[in-house]
Amino acid sequence: MFRIGLFLATNLAVLAVVSVVMSLLGLDDSGMTALLFFCFILGFGGSFVSLMISKWMAKRSTGTVIIENPTTGTEKWLYDVTAELSKKAGIGMPEIGIFPSSQPNAFATGWNRNKSLVAVSSGLLDNFRRDEVKAVVAHEIGHVANGDMVTLALVQGITNTFVLFFSRIVARIITSSIHNQVMAMLGRFVIVMVLQMLFGILASIIVMWFSRRREFRADAMGARLTSTYAMIAALTRLKKPVPHSRQDRLPDEMAAFGISSGLKAQLGGLLSSHPPLDARIAALRSNT
Repeated sequence: MFRIGLFLATNLAVLAVVSVVMSLLGLDDSGMTALLFFCFILGFGGSFVSLMISKWMAKRSTGTVIIENPTTGTEKWLYDVTAELSKKAGIGMPEIGIFPSSQPNAFATGWNRNKSLVAVSSGLLDNFRRDEVKAVVAHEIGHVANGDMVTLALVQGITNTFVLFFSRIVARIITSSIHNQVMAMLGRFVIVMVLQMLFGILASIIVMWFSRRREFRADAMGARLTSTYAMIAALTRLKKPVPHSRQDRLPDEMAAFGISSGLKAQLGGLLSSHPPLDARIAALRSNT
């Protein structure tokens, strides 16, 4: 809660500064101020609704089956390992599940670090050694312990706010010289749509930069909870394609929370949610 309060207070301060700048530029009026806070509420609203229902969405979109009463040796081992690692990380025991995918992967999500969800793919269990699976689970628990899901939602919320707000401000400035009201409204609508796409790309670059930073932190946590050797071994195995498997991908809304994005670098990696595996391995080796 402190993290959320501090972040919201910081962003409210930013909005206050924007209001002052608007006033100095002669753009300040009650309508603009109302627009600013409307964008703030709308931008954060969508982000936080997604966060609050993230566990439900993850289960539904991936077909994750929660382990409540382990029925096999593998399920019992996975359940016990998750309990051990979560206790070691100082968080509540998350729901632990398995989702059907031939590709090795795992993800964590949830708005509360003590009521989160960690899931691994059947492909991970089938193709990785147990020490490597344990390291992957530790990595995901690292995301939970670090509060990455909440912080990513906050970052997304503030970037959403400014995309909505500044696209409308710039459109208003551009169309201010058009005297025909109908043409002005039509032009403003088109410009807002174009600017939202352009500003949205810039916002995504910022969000994905943060996402890549948190992967390094989760790797470091995984190494601390298990061992650097096991974490490096798991990341190294992720580089190797699994024979006779489909190229299953996590749904787009879950990709940023997986152990590996499974996507080629876009725009030189600027829109990638995960750093290259080689960079992650090098970071772990540099800390040994």
